[in-house]
Amino acid sequence: MSIVYLGLGSNIRPEENLSLGVRELRRHHEDVEVSSVYRSAAVGFEGDDFLNLVLRFRSEQTPVEICSEIDRLHDLAGRERSSDKWAARPLDIDLLLYDDLIMDERPVRVPRSDILEYSFVLGPLAELAPDLVHPVTGKTMLTHWQEFDAESQPLEFVGVIL
Repeated sequence: MSIVYLGLGSNIRPEENLSLGVRELRRHHEDVEVSSVYRSAAVGFEGDDFLNLVLRFRSEQTPVEICSEIDRLHDLAGRERSSDKWAARPLDIDLLLYDDLIMDERPVRVPRSDILEYSFVLGPLAELAPDLVHPVTGKTMLTHWQEFDAESQPLEFVGVIL
């Protein structure tokens, strides 16, 4: 079985849609572990704040199958596909890591570059798996988080339990 990490975010009915995503993933995967939920400002556009989290589970699915499952969950939450990458969305799920696989062939891009670029991904990931080693840099997620300029992208802990 492989260990999979997903990032989840929402800024349209975020508690409802994150709950939907986590609930559906728990229905299909064993041992789903979830980070705390964090609030962060929208990036790349003016909009409501996002709630974000990272989760981990074990799976026998291939990375491509997981990406198909992510698309299904986006559809279930009512996400409309558009060419605008930076827009409000009911549910945004990204495959962050799949074991230590390094792959950049659509639809699979792991490790996802967002891990090292955005506090709303790296912070929850470092909380959930501080000793996890990034497959490209060789550093732990905690080390990356300690080196990250968190003041440039503030996170606010939100007491939402999913």
